Amino acid sequence: MQKLSLKDWVILLTIVPTTLIGLFIASYFSYSSYTNLNDYLENRARSIIEPIAISATRSLQEKERDSLRELINFAHRSQSELVKSITIFTKDNQVFVTSAYHGDTELMRISAGEQIPLTTQFIHQNDHLILRTPVIDEKSSTQIIANNNLQQVTVGYVAVQIDKNSIQLAQQNQFIIAFSIALVGAFISGLLSLRLIKNVTRPITSMVQAVDRIREGKLESRVTGQLIGELNFLKNGVNAMAQSLGDYQEEMQRSIDQATLDLRESLEQFEIQNVELDIAKRKAQDANKVKSEFLANMSHELRTPLNGVIGFTRQVLKTPLSDTQRDYLQTIERSAANLLAIINDILDFSKLDAGKMVIEKIPFSMRETVEETIVLLAPSAHSKNIELSLRVVPNLPDSLIGDAMRIKQILINLANNAIKFTDKGSVNIDIDCEHKDDSIAILKITVNDTGIGINAEQQASIFEAFGQADQSVTRLYGGTGLGLVISQRLVKEMKGDIGFISNEQNGSTFWFTFQCEINPIPDDALLNPPALKNKRILYLEPHTHSRIANSEILESWHMHVTPVESLQQITAALARKETFDFALIGHDVTPTAINELKQLIVSLKAHIPSIHLAINSNSPNLQEALIVLGAKSCLSKPLTPEKLCKSLIPQHFDFANSLTEVLENKVPIKVLAVDDNDANLKLINALLLEQVSEVITAVNGQEAVDICKNEKFALIFMDIQMPVMDGISALKHIKSNTFNDQTPIIAVTAHALSDEKDKLLKEGFNSYMTKPIDETMLRHTIYEYCDLDLLGAQASRVKLLNAELPQEKSGDVANVVSSSPSKESAEPEITTSTVINWPLALKRAGRKRKLAKDMLTGLVESLPEVKLNVTEAITSQDLEHLKILIHKLNGACCYSGVPDLGKMVHQIETELKKGAGIDELEPEFFEFFEHLDRILSFADKAFNEIEMMSNTEKD
Repeated sequence: MQKLSLKDWVILLTIVPTTLIGLFIASYFSYSSYTNLNDYLENRARSIIEPIAISATRSLQEKERDSLRELINFAHRSQSELVKSITIFTKDNQVFVTSAYHGDTELMRISAGEQIPLTTQFIHQNDHLILRTPVIDEKSSTQIIANNNLQQVTVGYVAVQIDKNSIQLAQQNQFIIAFSIALVGAFISGLLSLRLIKNVTRPITSMVQAVDRIREGKLESRVTGQLIGELNFLKNGVNAMAQSLGDYQEEMQRSIDQATLDLRESLEQFEIQNVELDIAKRKAQDANKVKSEFLANMSHELRTPLNGVIGFTRQVLKTPLSDTQRDYLQTIERSAANLLAIINDILDFSKLDAGKMVIEKIPFSMRETVEETIVLLAPSAHSKNIELSLRVVPNLPDSLIGDAMRIKQILINLANNAIKFTDKGSVNIDIDCEHKDDSIAILKITVNDTGIGINAEQQASIFEAFGQADQSVTRLYGGTGLGLVISQRLVKEMKGDIGFISNEQNGSTFWFTFQCEINPIPDDALLNPPALKNKRILYLEPHTHSRIANSEILESWHMHVTPVESLQQITAALARKETFDFALIGHDVTPTAINELKQLIVSLKAHIPSIHLAINSNSPNLQEALIVLGAKSCLSKPLTPEKLCKSLIPQHFDFANSLTEVLENKVPIKVLAVDDNDANLKLINALLLEQVSEVITAVNGQEAVDICKNEKFALIFMDIQMPVMDGISALKHIKSNTFNDQTPIIAVTAHALSDEKDKLLKEGFNSYMTKPIDETMLRHTIYEYCDLDLLGAQASRVKLLNAELPQEKSGDVANVVSSSPSKESAEPEITTSTVINWPLALKRAGRKRKLAKDMLTGLVESLPEVKLNVTEAITSQDLEHLKILIHKLNGACCYSGVPDLGKMVHQIETELKKGAGIDELEPEFFEFFEHLDRILSFADKAFNEIEMMSNTEKD
């Protein structure tokens, strides 16, 4: 809506009100004059007609026309300017006499059926006024009126026609005069308003326009002319404002010019600094490259001789030695191992700092991972006579998907620190589940110790790199100060958190959380030996945390546990005549405590048939001595469910027949396996033949498509990178042109990044499997994508067999190793190292020794050629050829027991697929060649040990 201007307001407030008032007054007086003239006319007409009616009574009664004619003629002549005609009618409405025969007597006559009016009647027409007055006989009127006989009173009536032209003319003159006066007043008001607009609104409008020009930047604009009153002051103010703005703009322009000059000088300085920063950045990149090369070279130059020192020291320790020699060699071994751990920490820190640390996602058992870690830490705790205790909550999800190696690394860091800084007391480890849903579990591991603690000042720098709580700590306890930093960063990579609570001299509690996926098809069930159900056991353990943790394990087997913490409570329990099937005695082994333990065993033998010990020592001699005294077994703390189960139920089961019976129940389906690597194809063929009745193989995608045109398969395992036709192209041809358009196709790749996995699923693959493929992964895939009714019988047999094997870890019978524990523990060092790991090779070959040896031999024999080809590709900067070589080697490593090389190749392929260049991966290639050299140098010894183990098992 447009706002009104000042000019409009002046018009509204002056001309319009004046005009409206004038018109109102003119209308009022015109109407008053009109009414007065009408009244005047009626009164004058009344004064003419009524005397005639009175005078005509006698003449009308006596029918004297002449006298009546003279009367009305006289009246007509005397009032001729008004009267047009006078007529006297008889009471029967007949003309008796009239003054003007040219008049309209019918207009003056009363209409038929109407009565003569009792009083004077006025009838206004356009130009005439008709009056009718009754002629009344007054002599008889009283009587007649009293009798209500009006017709007898009235003897006739007089009618007069009055001309209204003169009156109407006077009324028109009055209207014209009144409205003329009103219009003249409105005109005068308009002239005054225009004068006001000229003297006020126009100057204001010019000032508004001047202000608009000033707002647009035309600061030279001014308001001119001599104005009246306050408008002149306003003009001067506007002009002064314009002058001030002009001065300010000039000053601002001068400042802008100066600032622009300064800015140009600053930009020139910035350009110089940018060039210097670019040069500094390149120098920093070069320095970082040199650092990476240094770390790789240090890894190569230090770890290779250190591995030799450690390996040969262990070999010498197996020979007959004096006590002094053995002590020296053990010191050398520990020092070399500590130095190797420091190097590994520095390399891990470097990888984390560069963002090259990859968190794997592979199935693992949480309990098995933690128990393996605790077993490694136990000797360190035993050497300081520290109680090391592990408690796992019963409802902890066990079958997870994540990076078990990194979880071990963090736990080892925290537990090692706890043991290192604790001289007496205990180190307690708790594993709990903070959150769990259908797919995700958030776990929490807490490490509590009774060591020296950390004061408030030292806590601020506890997570700083290359720093420890106190500089004297490095001298007293050793270490790089990187363990907690690496742990903190690894925890963040696993979407968790880490923290601690500590008081000086009162111990510390470190904790960390991490997130894992829950394996939808669990590998193993929890150990639950039916032979121990409802058995009674007396459990002595002075240490509270160990007593609670181990009691929970025993109670989960539905055993009746009587936990005690002192000899007096044992005596009280025996005095109550309670009977027990087992006794489990936890004891700290010191020179004085050994005699007490011997006496306790002897005293309990008379009451409890099976006595088992748990001590803080790994010494075989001590364990044998205690068993000689009457104990059924002697376990090393901390206790694990598997250790306890094997000790309480030591009988041996014949696994071979049961395993054969299960494996003979193959799924009656036909499967197609496609892979261009002979070793990979050989292994997956062997693994599938244990699970299904028929396996067909193909070496490339085209061959697979040709086979699928003629045969129908229940499941297809497809490699991705192959010659002739790759796996994705083969998938599309199979889905569109063969009998197998509805057959589930599983992608098999040695290297699958998260975006690559999503791409494979979008391309149409039903699922994917990462190499190395083991029996568990294969079995899960067959169960998921084949008819479950065909597999029901086999699954039932597997579950039944697991329930009947209490002395082994319950779960997948295909993972049971038929060799005895004593033989496993006796395997030489080389074949269980991270260079060549024979147990891992066996596992990945489905426990087939010949197949595992053939695949390991084939890999080792191909390494010299691989080394030569990779070197040539790096020298020629042939990135595509290098990717092909690394991918093939990664696939081969997935099926052989070479964990170090496999991990290095996997990392290199990951970086290549992310777009890293050859020069960026120079440190990784240094380490890659180092792993190749180590495998080639250890190969002969490893194969000799494998051959010796094979011969021993045959014997």
